[in-house]
Amino acid sequence: MKAALLTEFGSPLEVTTIPDPVLGTGEIIVDVVASHVLSYTGEVLRGERNYQLELPLAPGAAAVGQVRATGPDATRLKPGDWVLCDITVRSRDDLRTPDIALQGWSARGEGGRQLMRHFRHGAFAAQMMIPTENAIPLGPVRAADAGRWCALDLLLVPYGGLVAADLQAGETVLVSGATGNYGSAGVAVALAMGAARVVAPGRNEKVLDDLARRFGDRVRTVQLTGEPDEDQRGMRSAAAGPIDVVLDLLPPAAGTAPVRVAAMTVREFGRVVLMGGVGMLGGDDLALPYPWLMRNGITVRGQWMFPRAAAPRLISLARSGLLDLSQYQVAEFSLDDVNEAVAHAADDKPFALTVLRPS
Repeated sequence: MKAALLTEFGSPLEVTTIPDPVLGTGEIIVDVVASHVLSYTGEVLRGERNYQLELPLAPGAAAVGQVRATGPDATRLKPGDWVLCDITVRSRDDLRTPDIALQGWSARGEGGRQLMRHFRHGAFAAQMMIPTENAIPLGPVRAADAGRWCALDLLLVPYGGLVAADLQAGETVLVSGATGNYGSAGVAVALAMGAARVVAPGRNEKVLDDLARRFGDRVRTVQLTGEPDEDQRGMRSAAAGPIDVVLDLLPPAAGTAPVRVAAMTVREFGRVVLMGGVGMLGGDDLALPYPWLMRNGITVRGQWMFPRAAAPRLISLARSGLLDLSQYQVAEFSLDDVNEAVAHAADDKPFALTVLRPS
């Protein structure tokens, strides 16, 4: 099959032919129709994010495609069915603390690297072999719309955080990092889940204005100044009441100061979920005051990716129209133009997707 291989960090992707995947028990082979090119793909390929990869491999994040072949443990999916390929591969021999790899993207620890050695190639290829449970049924999809369904790859991350926070309809959510790709997706997901109000702080005035235009009065934007006290007052004022949940999705370069300022706007007995990349590349740790946490009964939770049951529920939100995927503008590239696609994705703004069409 045709694939785009990374042979060493810092080198361009090489479009070449590699052996077709061989089906085994507990696996499904999918013909990749559209694969999402994340905005920071170039950083991963250059080694700047220190992601653990078993090279050479075809990288890539989540994909949308059609089932080619199923193993004996698949009783519902049939060849031709449209699926979302979830790249979160979990070991099956420890349900409490499974080893995890993101197929074609990163691995955590030696157990994760072992998983990656088997589920090696990601979505920058004509086919993917994935665990049976990672093929999430999408229902009918027009081939021309497959790229837009790749938006689920962005939306699932904040959805996992809001599920971890046990967000309830009618609550107020503050999305820290709201002007980024994941943060803006978090705003959309929180509204789809029934948040009464979403506070969206950020420095990019143009993106803040766009969020207000897209979502109306339920979104209250806050232009950050970099002054902690002033920014905290602005966020609390925009909420016009208690902030029930703070979801942090800031990238590694943001630093800990804005995370701390946003987290400490949450109400007594509120919940703070940390999902961003702050600290992943070094720097100061996040310092939240012990007395504030203890006396106010604050729950702070880290969340990486999303639980397995999240994807079908998010697909239902999209199918119902509560989550509008048509807001995403899609730029598509052929696999032969993969390096151009990576460069294009680096400039992606909120509600923009760069997609490969490997087949």
